[in-house]
Amino acid sequence: MKKFINYCKLCYKELAHEVTWPTYKELTQSAVVVLSASLIIAVIVWVMDMVFNNVMILFYPG
Repeated sequence: MKKFINYCKLCYKELAHEVTWPTYKELTQSAVVVLSASLIIAVIVWVMDMVFNNVMILFYPG
């Protein structure tokens, strides 16, 4: 049990004092990058799906 308590204390010390947390501005910039990349990838996948769907209709009509 003593090892577990020591582990929890070390985790708290690292998270509270040794980790560099991003600023609000950095966080929002990163979120915008992730959102933009996700939307671009979603549009690319949607376009590929439409193209493959139309190609399949040509080979397998009705």
